[in-house]
Amino acid sequence: MRPIDILFVHNNFPAQFRHLAQRFTELPDVRVKAIGVNSAPSLPGVDMRRYSMQGPTRSQAHPFAQRFDLDCRRAEVVLYEASQLRSEGFYPQMIYVHPGWGEALPLRNLFPDANLCSFAEFYYSPSGTDVGFDKEFEQFGLDGEVRISLRNATTLLSLVDSDFAIAPTHWQHSVFPQEFRPKLHVVHDGLEMEKLVPHPGARRLTLSSLDIGAEDELVTFVSRNLEPYRGFHIFMRAIPEILRHRPKARIVLVGGDLVSYGAPPRHHSSWRNYMLEELGDRIDFRRVHFVGKVDYDDYLSLLRRSDAHVYLTYPFVLSWSMLEAMALECLVIGSDTPPVAEVIRNGENGLLVPFFDPRQLAERVVSALAEPHRYAPLRQAARQTILANYTFDRSCWPRHVALLREYCYSTRLVRTVEDDFMARQARISR
Repeated sequence: MRPIDILFVHNNFPAQFRHLAQRFTELPDVRVKAIGVNSAPSLPGVDMRRYSMQGPTRSQAHPFAQRFDLDCRRAEVVLYEASQLRSEGFYPQMIYVHPGWGEALPLRNLFPDANLCSFAEFYYSPSGTDVGFDKEFEQFGLDGEVRISLRNATTLLSLVDSDFAIAPTHWQHSVFPQEFRPKLHVVHDGLEMEKLVPHPGARRLTLSSLDIGAEDELVTFVSRNLEPYRGFHIFMRAIPEILRHRPKARIVLVGGDLVSYGAPPRHHSSWRNYMLEELGDRIDFRRVHFVGKVDYDDYLSLLRRSDAHVYLTYPFVLSWSMLEAMALECLVIGSDTPPVAEVIRNGENGLLVPFFDPRQLAERVVSALAEPHRYAPLRQAARQTILANYTFDRSCWPRHVALLREYCYSTRLVRTVEDDFMARQARISR
């Protein structure tokens, strides 16, 4: 009997598909393959096919069409890799794809009998979400607004081809056009909780050259890169007040100096240098530490030790780091923006502050450091929120199983998934 074939397509695979792909590799008679860029990491049990982009890195097409032109170039190389899989006898019953870079464009034509699920991460709009939110940095004319709207072209084509789609949060679901929302289902990527275990009482922390003493009050801030989209500038402006009121406070910022979202600063090599020039000697480098990017275990150690964790974001995709911090019983002080407010209930499982108010942010952090026992119930409630709603096994995998029951044409795949699900549920109940 032929194996059940599952295909994942994501240039940065495994990314949001990590836990889902890993689960499929654990099922009997299931063969999992993936397509991603040359730098995409491997995942045990997944046959990874990698591609590279050839030709010009900058499109010569009309400015309105440049993004779509580049997406089509990527679609071409994905078409080659997927065609090679087909020539080897690989015919997927299910395809999971991130449509944001054009990789979904050839899949329906190449595999017309497959079920296709798109990962609906974000729908761009010239107003109401991330664009135009922060008036300090963004200046868009009408041409710019048109280009932003046209970034959705490949995503919309993918949604037309898809049997169903998943969005990781209710807010991200809500930004898609009304006519597509019935096709979209809210299923978060999910967290594996084995490593996300708090270590209460462990106060001393040493990471490389950084030594946090038992009496120090640790404030943490984490972002892939330190940039305005994740509120880096707002947090930096709050730091002097935190330092002034809490002489034992130590502040650790994790993140690189590149740009993940938005634009780089015009006259500085990084947003960190931009803010350091603005704040000058108000930043005490004996107590403020930029540690760059750290490995996962060190990152978890920082969060476990954190006395106050700051997470700010534009109305944009929600970071895994906020959920991981909550799972580790951090007291998260977050921005009162829709992605955060969907998860954090102010005063119940965390604290919310207006995004553009560094003074109020500083006050919240100072209060958290001054009265840790007052906020202990919020820490515990934060972890319970994650356990109940964002763990892969308890919340996310059951939703995937339900979607496969509803949409999947392959009764054999559905039966295999259901048998595994029931066996896992039985083990959990014991």
